[in-house]
Amino acid sequence: MKKLTLAAAMVACFWLSTAKAQNVNGMKLTDIHVDYIQIRAVKIFLANKHWIALEYGQKIGDNSEMYIRDDNDKRIEFNSAIDGVNKMKNYGYELFSIYTEQIDKDTNRPVYVLKRK
Repeated sequence: MKKLTLAAAMVACFWLSTAKAQNVNGMKLTDIHVDYIQIRAVKIFLANKHWIALEYGQKIGDNSEMYIRDDNDKRIEFNSAIDGVNKMKNYGYELFSIYTEQIDKDTNRPVYVLKRK
């Protein structure tokens, strides 16, 4: 029994050491330590899902670098912008303010400013 427990503990430690957190432009969300961030939802073409673009003050070469990604560098799909706000609550942020940015002459998109608790 002790050998089985030891083997299970070793496997768990190995698995945890290789696990990666969700990231933005290569920076793990757990490693972002700024007071304010902003997120906005970008609708996926012909789908009812969204990607979340997150800005924390990083240099941006391409807008696609702003999306929250998984371990395999694939963009994570969210149900809505509020789904992204709720996700960021797990990382210690709370909603601070909302403003709109103009996409074209007839369309605006909300941008959510979050503050570290």
